[in-house]
Order: sequence, then structure tokens, then C-alpha cells
Amino acid sequence: MPMVDIDWLAEHVKLPADLTYEQLAKDLVRVGLEEEMIHRSTILGPIVVGYVVSAEPEEQKNGKTINWCKVDVGDEYNDRDDDGNPQPRGIVCGAPNMAAGEKVVVTLPGAVLPGDFKIEPRKTYGHVSDGMCASERELGLSEEHNGILLLREYGFSKEQYDALKPGDDVMHLLHLDNPILEINITPDRGYAFSYRGVSREYHNSTGAEFTDPVLALNRELPKQPRTMSEDAQEGHPEVSVEIDDDNPIHDVVGCDRYYARTIHGYDASQSHTPHEIRRRLVRAGMRSLSLPVDVTNYVMMDLGQPLHAYDLDKISMPIVVRRAAEGETLVTLDGKERKLNSEDLLITDSPDGNRASRVLGLAGVMGGQYGEVTEETKNILIESAHFDPITVARSARRHKLPSEASRRFERGVDTMLQPAAAQLAVDMLVHYGQGESSSSVTDVNNAKAPKPIHFKAREVARLSGLSIDLNRISSILQDIGCRLGGGGNGEFLVAPPTWRPDLTEACDLVEEIARLVGYDQIPVKVPSAPVLGRSGLTSQQLRRRWIADTLAEYGLVETLSYPFVGDEDFKAFCVDPDQIEPVSVEIQNPLAGDRPYLRRELLMTLALTAQRNIRRGLHNVGVYELGSVFLWDPKAPAIPALPGGVRPDDDHLRALDAGLPQQPLHVSGILTGQAEHDGWLGENRPVDWTDAVEIVRRISDRIGAHLSLVQPQPENVEPSWHPGRAAHVVLPDGSIIGMVGELHPHVNEALDFPEHSAAFELNVTELLKAVDDRPVQARPISTFPPVRQDLAFTVAKTVTAEQLTNCIRQSAGDDLESIELFDVYTGDQVGDDEKSLAFSVTFRSAEKTLTSQDSERIRKNIVDSAKDLGAVLRA
Repeated sequence: MPMVDIDWLAEHVKLPADLTYEQLAKDLVRVGLEEEMIHRSTILGPIVVGYVVSAEPEEQKNGKTINWCKVDVGDEYNDRDDDGNPQPRGIVCGAPNMAAGEKVVVTLPGAVLPGDFKIEPRKTYGHVSDGMCASERELGLSEEHNGILLLREYGFSKEQYDALKPGDDVMHLLHLDNPILEINITPDRGYAFSYRGVSREYHNSTGAEFTDPVLALNRELPKQPRTMSEDAQEGHPEVSVEIDDDNPIHDVVGCDRYYARTIHGYDASQSHTPHEIRRRLVRAGMRSLSLPVDVTNYVMMDLGQPLHAYDLDKISMPIVVRRAAEGETLVTLDGKERKLNSEDLLITDSPDGNRASRVLGLAGVMGGQYGEVTEETKNILIESAHFDPITVARSARRHKLPSEASRRFERGVDTMLQPAAAQLAVDMLVHYGQGESSSSVTDVNNAKAPKPIHFKAREVARLSGLSIDLNRISSILQDIGCRLGGGGNGEFLVAPPTWRPDLTEACDLVEEIARLVGYDQIPVKVPSAPVLGRSGLTSQQLRRRWIADTLAEYGLVETLSYPFVGDEDFKAFCVDPDQIEPVSVEIQNPLAGDRPYLRRELLMTLALTAQRNIRRGLHNVGVYELGSVFLWDPKAPAIPALPGGVRPDDDHLRALDAGLPQQPLHVSGILTGQAEHDGWLGENRPVDWTDAVEIVRRISDRIGAHLSLVQPQPENVEPSWHPGRAAHVVLPDGSIIGMVGELHPHVNEALDFPEHSAAFELNVTELLKAVDDRPVQARPISTFPPVRQDLAFTVAKTVTAEQLTNCIRQSAGDDLESIELFDVYTGDQVGDDEKSLAFSVTFRSAEKTLTSQDSERIRKNIVDSAKDLGAVLRA
């Protein structure tokens, strides 16, 4: 994101003398340029100018040569001899460019450099080094670390350099103590990737006077620029350009304007980037390379127009802008060979008369190694072009080459900016590079003017709710650069400025007006909601909330996870990819290459959330998720191509639905660690399958689903679950809608889960279909006293507690109020193949007080019915 320097910004807009970066951030966010961060220096002084009095080379045993230097750092910081007279400090320096007579940057003891690197006197190579001569990387200015920073080579003029004295503060000299604001730019605001654009937005926010630098630059353009046809007639075309795009994307030509200027007599040996420009580029996050490259970068940051500088003597005319051919390659400036695609737009030249045969660069993204400006360059060609945003964006992503130029082109660059940008670059190269500007201009201009917008002022109130005077609407539109026509009856014909390609519809203008008036000025109105028939939640929505409430009451935390899975997840859950991939929905352009499928169950993605929390030290995890799963049917019909511009008919919609995967709603939960943790004095209980079962039972009771659990044979249990501690969740009609129990030990090991981690997953869509949503008839509360008894039965181990519970409930009749299993016993007092089940039952009649005879009758009915299950009442 762009960096904003107050000093640079002040060149285009009038700023308050006491403006702080905090206030600047507030002013810009008011018009939508959000503050990303205010970067403050982590460097602490003292850091001063040092004059190298002497530098004695000393060879070391390890073969390295160091310099034992005496450096004058000013009377305040110099050492003192026995008489108190100042003496240069002794500093060890291994940099190859250290030499006597140089002025360098010296970090003195007590200074702190980036990375919390503290400078202290230290003994090294047989000397006590009382400070350090710093490089650009050590000061955080760039990645340059080939030698120490020599101030003579840092862009200072002779007068500025001569004025530097030992002991001068370098923190202020190099702006090391000055913060800088980083702002966030939305994709539709590409013009704000420049100081010109940010200055305009500051003007819109505060009303400060804005001076567009392009207006002055346009007045400097050659009065009567020569055209290519005129040059050709006279036999000396200096720069000839052809645009030959035979493969436009969406019928949009890749380059609609190519503007070129030339500079002759450039002398690289006498040309250096001035300190002010170098400093600004460094603070903007760019490395200073050479004057031509620095000038093109500076213009791009200042005005927003990317430029490219070529060695004119290496270019063979004509320059041809064309699409790449299959099999072509390009070695870009970063030294990597790129295999080009037929959609890539190229800048080419024509050596030996072979038109468009040599590739110079990838248009709008990065140049190639041939034709770049070097120390031997005498004549320079400045390219200032406008390229199609989609073409540039696709090339940058295809080759993984995001550059400062591509970031601007893909967001839209002003189609009228090219001459002014080239003029600024020419002015700077002539001034600082002792070159001479040519009056010859090449301008291939096929750019189209923005389409006018028919705008009704009343749309502002209709779409935004803002009540704004017509004159103010007109003023705002003109202030952002629009040209207005009409105005009668509040209707305008608005011509958007060329730097705002995002303004194409009337609603875009409404958004601009609302943005500049202030979103905080939009009135808050609660829309009326007329009640037509039934209102509120449906029965299914209500029960979904009941399920979520039940899980939250049990202590689980709701989470949301991305629905993407891949081979790692299949492996962790012991699932065969060959079986699950054919029935999974595969994404053509997945967010993550290792997870190209949509989940068929929530557990796989929920497990990643639990795993992340466990790895960060939270071991007692209880999480759940309510979300969709995606069930692909390989036999489903192909999804039809629907007609455009019209509403699909019912047959099309049915065909579309038939081809789509089923997307039922599931709920899943995972529990790990301690289920009960009462501190060091209390009892701890780890999670096991009973916790997951209890959750499922609570959900069943809450929504009235009458769910039951059926434990399958171990060989029939899915591989993700423990074969002896997992059960199917079954509806009353026998349909299986989920699974509950403990995860398989292999799954726990793969995910780093604790032992006995429990989980459940239910198909909520099928569950809610089976729930009877008719109103429940409440039973009247009996006023007669209850009769409580405990019944313990000896049964075979194959008989389940649920079977015996149902038997007791049916035989007790209407007088049974409650039944609860409170004990299961196996041991010496019963047979090897038997167990004891003890129930607490409560009887209560709605018509009378139960007598002992009544209780005995009910008890006898229960005992007699239990015999059908082989149950015997224990004494």
C-alpha cells in the first residue's frame, strides 16, 4: 500500500504547518483512504556525520582485511586525551569502500538500530571499536549492504556535502526520525496510488488548496510536436511506434496510447540522483538505482503514471506493441526467464529489419534485460503509455510479477496523463543529467473519452437518503473533475474525469457525493416492515436456534470454518481418497491448492479449528459448527448453460437444481481435554464418548426428535470413529442421520488430539424434517402425591437399557410420571453374561391418591412385562 510523506504531499496541496501524521490519517479516512499504519522509526541516536581521518588496512589470520580507522565525530562525541583535548574515535570497519577523507554515518555507543541492535564499545580484531560506520541496510534505508554509506555518493550537491560537519545529526539529515503514513487503497481508487491523487483527496476532505501539477506540465509540452508521418516524410523518424494487437481481451486493445520522448547527451558519470529525490524514494519503499530509473519511479509515485526508460541507441525502430506468440520467452529485469502466453502484451523492437522480432519487456509489468539504461547510455527513450487493466492484471498474476507499475495499470491510469508524466521525467533528466531534450514527440493516441453519464440529482436522495442542495451536488461533481452539461430540472450530462475509470453509472456518482459529504451524514432510518400473514421465525428456524442454544448451554463455542478439504484431511480421518474424491465437489480455482474439494462432513474442517486451539495451548476444547455440506452425485445430469439477459424459465431452473450437489445443513461438535476441572482440590474428569452422547440426547429432548442410538458391529464402523465407542444416531423410522462417539486413535494421533476425544455430527436438514411441529398438548399437573420406587433388574448383557426403559414405560401406563436409570452393575453378584440395571420410577395419578394396592399392581405389571426380555427383579 502507498506511503504518504507530509513533505512530499505539501508540494501539491497546502497543509497546516502543525499537521501531524495522526491528523493526516483522520483527514484521509474521512474520504475513504484508510490508515493501514503510521510507521515510526525504531532507530535511536546518537547517529552523526563522521569524517574519516585515517583508515589503516590490517590483514587478519582468517584472510580478511579490516580497516582500523580514526573518525572525527565532532567535539561533542570525540574521545579525549589526557589533557582533555578532543581526539578522533577508533572504529574497526570491514567495508571495502572505507577510505580516508570520506564522510560517513557513524552510530555511536548508546544508539539502537533496527532489530533492536544496540551499539556498544567492543573489542574486535585486537582493537576496541568505539562505534560503527553504518550501511544503508543497517540504517533500515534499503537492502544495500555492499559497503558503508558514503555521504559523498548519497545525492548531496557539492554545497550540501561541503556543509556537512563532523558531529552533525544524521537522524534529521536522512529523516530517520520522521514517521510515514501507510494507507489502504480500494481497487477502484487507482488514482490514489500517487501524491497527485492523495493531494486531491486531502483537498476533498479538508478544503485545502490543491494545485494540479499536470496543468503546469502540460503548458511546458512542445508547442508544435512533430508527428511520425512528418518525420517519415523528411526521412528521419526518431521514434516510430506501431500498435498491432491481434488478440485483444474482451475486444479491448491492450495499448490505446503510447507517448515517447527522447533525451540526448546524457552523461551517467556526471549524473547522480539528488538527495531529496533519493530520500523520498527510500521513504516510499523504493531503492535508489540510477538517475534515469529513479526519475521514472519518482514520476510514477508523484503523478501515478508508470514510465520506462530505454537506451535509445540499442532500440531498432519501429517499436511494436503486440501480443506474445506461442513459445516466446523473456528474461525480465529480475533475471528470470518467463515463458510467455498469447494473452501477454509485449513491447518489441525490430533489429536487422525484422519487425517486432525482439522482446523488450512485458507491457505494464516489467521490462526485459535488453535495452535497459546502463552507465554507457548516452541517449534515452522515455516510454509513457496506457495499457489495458485486464491485460496487465492477468500477466502480473500469470507470471507472479506484482510490480509498482502493474498495481497502477490494473486499477486504471489516467489516459490524458502520459504527456505530462513524460515532460516531468524529461525536465528532471535534463536538469540533473545534463541531457538535452528533443522536440520530437511520438504520440499514438487511440484512447477513448469516458462515456458521459445521464445523472438525475434526485437519485442522491433516493439511493443515499441525503438531502443535498442542487448547487452543492454540482459543486462536488465539478470538484472531483467532472464536466457538467444541462442542469435543467435537476438533470445533468456528466463527463467523468479521465483519471476516474470507476465512474461509469449514475449510482457511482451518488456514491462519490455521499463519500465527500460524509457517510456519517447519512440519516439512520429503520425501514417499515408491513406484516403480511405470518411473521417471525419459521418452526425450522426456531429449532435450529434451539440446537445452537443447547450446544452453547453445554459449554461449546460456535465457530465458522472454510468448507475446503484435501488429501491431508482425508488422510487424517483415515478416508480413502479414491472413494471420497469422485463424490466430492471439486473447485476449479481453489483458494488453497492443497484443498480443492468442498467438504462432505463438518468434522474435517471443524477439526482444524480444534487443532489450531490445542497447538496454541488451549487443551480443553469444546467447539461446534452449524453449516452446509456438499454431496456430489456423479450420476447427476450436466448443469445447463442458461440464457443471458432473461429470467430462466421453470424448466431451466429445475434442470439447474437437478445438476447441483445436495447441500444439507449439518451440526457437528468436538470435545477434547477435561470435561470437568474443579481445580487442584476437586476432581477432574477427561472427555469421553458419554459427553458427546449427552449432547445428542439434549438436542433430541430440546426439539422433540425422539432420537435413539444404535451401535453397529466394529467392522461396520466408519474408519474415522472408534470401533467400540461410536454409535449411529437414528430417527424413530430407523433412518440414520448422524454419528456420535469417540474419534479413532489414529485420527487423534494425526490431529494431535488428546486420547478419547469425542465428537458428533448430525444431518439437521433430515432431523428437522422428522420433527412433528404440531402444537404440543400439555398434560395438567396432578395435585395428588407421588409414589417413588427403585426397581433393579438382572438382564442379559445383550439387552439394552433403552429396551427395558420402553418396556417399563408401556407396562406402567398413564400413572408413570418419570423413569431414570441410575445404576448399571456387572460383577460377582450377577452372572458372567448378565448385568443389573437399576431404575428410579415415580408414579402419580391425575385422579386420586395411589394406594399401596395400586402401587403393587403397577409394579407387578412391570415385572411381568419385563420377563419378555428375560429380566428378573432383584430382591
